[in-house]
Amino acid sequence: MRHTARTALAAAALVLLPQLAFAHTGVGAVHGFDAGFAHPMGGLDHLLAMVTVGIFAFQLGGRAIWAVPVTFVALMAAGGALGVSGIEVPFVELGIGLSVVVLGAAVAFGLKAPLALAMAVVGFFAIFHGHAHGTEMPLDASGLSYGLGFMSATALLHLAGLGLGMAIGRFGETHGARYVRGAGAAVAVTGLGLVTGIL
Repeated sequence: MRHTARTALAAAALVLLPQLAFAHTGVGAVHGFDAGFAHPMGGLDHLLAMVTVGIFAFQLGGRAIWAVPVTFVALMAAGGALGVSGIEVPFVELGIGLSVVVLGAAVAFGLKAPLALAMAVVGFFAIFHGHAHGTEMPLDASGLSYGLGFMSATALLHLAGLGLGMAIGRFGETHGARYVRGAGAAVAVTGLGLVTGIL
């Protein structure tokens, strides 16, 4: 467990440190970084999906602990570039909503997907999240700093999900797994509410 925690923290540091270093290069850059950082925090769908990516990675274990979150951040950056460039991606809101449902269900059912499949699924959904961030960038924001902001916030949310999975896991192998799956079920149900417009 300690080795897993160290691996997760090291991965988060590798993702965050360069971004934080480049984020504070002037007033426009700071504004862009702040706006980008706030964007994933401002929507329930983004929050749930990104935290659940961390829980899913924890549940898979092994290399997935760093590979799944890093894949999400990388493909989200690509989606953000598409959004900033004005390139359309169809069904963005639906894709974001379905990401909450699918990721929550994967955790709820304790899906032990092969690493490549897990990375492909989270990467696919990350494009929708990134595109939404990119299209909502403030006009006066620096694109680079804005992107670094939402990437940093996302990495922190993934880390929170990993930490939550580890914390729940401390209840013991049997009960911990049950609680993790219960959390996934709650996320999936909330996602259904978002997709159907009930929430």
